[in-house]
Amino acid sequence: MSPVDELDARFVTAVRALSGWVPQLRSATGEVDDDLLLRYFDAQMQSRHLDFAARILQQHGEGFYTIPSAGHESNAALGSCSRVTDPALLHYRSGGFYAARAALVEGSTPIRDVLAGCAASTFDPIAAGRHKVFGNARLNVLPQTSTIASHLPRALGLALALPRMQRLGLEATWPPDAVVLCSFGDASANHSTTVGALNAAAYCRYRGLPVPLLLVCEDNGLGISVPTPPGWLERSLSSYPGVGYRQVDGSDPVATLVAAREAVETVRTRRAPLVLHLRTVRYLGHAGSDVESAYRSAAEIAADHERDPLLGTARELVARGVLTPEAVLDRYEKMRAQVTAVVDELESPPRLRSAAEVMRPLHARRTPVPDDPHPAGEPLTLAQAITRALGGVLDEDPRTCVFGEDVGVKGGVYGITRGLQARFGRLRVFDTLLDEQTILGTALGFAVAGMLPIPEIQYLAYLHNAEDQLRGEAASLAFFSDGQYRNPMVVRIAGLAYQRGFGGHFHNDDSVAVLRDIPGLVLAVPSTPDTAGGLLRACVELARSEGRVCVFLEPIALYHERDLYEPGDGRWMRVPDPAGIRPGSVRTHGDGGDVLVVTFGNGVRMSLRAVHHTGVAATVLDLQWLSPLPVPALLEHTRRFERVVVVDETRRSGGVGEAVVAALVEDGHRGRIRRICARDSFVPLGPPAAHVLVSEDEIVDALLDEDE
Repeated sequence: MSPVDELDARFVTAVRALSGWVPQLRSATGEVDDDLLLRYFDAQMQSRHLDFAARILQQHGEGFYTIPSAGHESNAALGSCSRVTDPALLHYRSGGFYAARAALVEGSTPIRDVLAGCAASTFDPIAAGRHKVFGNARLNVLPQTSTIASHLPRALGLALALPRMQRLGLEATWPPDAVVLCSFGDASANHSTTVGALNAAAYCRYRGLPVPLLLVCEDNGLGISVPTPPGWLERSLSSYPGVGYRQVDGSDPVATLVAAREAVETVRTRRAPLVLHLRTVRYLGHAGSDVESAYRSAAEIAADHERDPLLGTARELVARGVLTPEAVLDRYEKMRAQVTAVVDELESPPRLRSAAEVMRPLHARRTPVPDDPHPAGEPLTLAQAITRALGGVLDEDPRTCVFGEDVGVKGGVYGITRGLQARFGRLRVFDTLLDEQTILGTALGFAVAGMLPIPEIQYLAYLHNAEDQLRGEAASLAFFSDGQYRNPMVVRIAGLAYQRGFGGHFHNDDSVAVLRDIPGLVLAVPSTPDTAGGLLRACVELARSEGRVCVFLEPIALYHERDLYEPGDGRWMRVPDPAGIRPGSVRTHGDGGDVLVVTFGNGVRMSLRAVHHTGVAATVLDLQWLSPLPVPALLEHTRRFERVVVVDETRRSGGVGEAVVAALVEDGHRGRIRRICARDSFVPLGPPAAHVLVSEDEIVDALLDEDE
């Protein structure tokens, strides 16, 4: 007998055995009325039969996702006891919740929704066949993939955003009294994203901030095959100051519904975070290919069947006299028939038919290029130009906000945000705790709430402990929601190398590979003060009009540079150009026709100095956009040159230069191409850094060597 057949048969046999069973009704029974209990049971049954159907689709070669919610159906209590306007970010076993939430919205089709997702069909109303996720814009369920607990920082950010927007007088996507619901598994409770989110929730509450966040830990006692130590979750989840904690056994329907209702209302009224520890069981293994008997004893598996949440609800309904055992089974079989009918509809369902269809949510559209409405008359450094642009954006759009470590009173490590908090207030320019996961998660929550966040990561190397917030959450949201949800944001990062008298690899990181291979993410690098503001504004407009996730990588070594060729010449300071910068455009310096130097960031200044000192007739091309690489504009220029020198300050392996050279070769460039790049090394401290970074002497040699 298959695990599906065994679970099905056990439930039917146990319900039949209830004939003549007359238990003592509990005094708490009146706290949950019969109608709510029946709706709860219907959602549980729907979720259970959907798990069965997913296995059937897989057997027929039409299903591709079989992570079950079986045993977790008690999470339907949260769907029944919350409002449709409470945004939900769900664990991948929250099928009961989805069914219960859908029952509150007329015209919903949860059975078809879930099965279409399993079948990778375009019938899926959220991901349109790209992945099986619990998500639906009408139900206010934001899609989450299987990445372990990566959605918790976003949930926290959303909970922080809603009250903040109310204080700012801004209209949010959800009402100001909404509760943010977020579920996760017991094994995920140990992940850094969970620990970070809980710590940040406690920190924010300690500082007196409203945090209407309900975190639901669905505890089945297993992380795939590894048992969760008894008592560990109670000890850890209840230890955060200011974060409430409640525990309930999901096999008890009345206690579960009461606990869910009280938890939701407590968070709604107190605007304080709370963890609901929901004890569950897990049936049908971790996923379709998992064989539980390989790591669990028969006695352990059998014991779990006594805690079946469906059986607990059936017993309560029979005890109350609401349903007879026969009526319970009749209702159970009718639900099976409803689900089976949809399975039959999904034989050879429509699916995405081309790469273009798959990638459609990632494609850029035509975005207007904004001019600077406040042109400057005096030359500025790169840092001053960025500060000025940030101030302009904050002044023009009340939904924008700037935050990160030290960005408030201090104005950031390099003074880029200095004075902005005094101008725009602490609600729009504020310091965060020292945790990049929380910074980016806060931005993700603010973005889906309706704000336009501009978070700062102090150094490029600091991004790596939080990069999944960009890869797995930010950039993927539009993809897995078919563009229905987006998180517009511009992440400012101080980075690249060449700092004098300070550094080491944490403050001189010359690699951008981790950013360039994230689908849909836009990466821009300013180099000169006259274009830096326009480039930042272009990123803000991409975020605002298209919902894009943009990274604005600022070369630290150029922040306060004033001179170009000689000390004191002041020729690196420029008056900001008020004209907008089109995404995908490049900029050229000079008009020499012998050689084209393709570069970006620090490479622009070094290349201009090298050209000046050699006297070679060269043009320096600033890429500006590193992802997507501006290939059409690049090729338009390179086709006019016999010689191309690529100056790439990132590393030889995985560097930007690889993509530039590949584009030239694929275009059939018949001239000479030379690539200069940094070595495959971390950047050491002090003078030894010169041994691994690109130098001006190397550029000079390449320009003078006509026979390379």
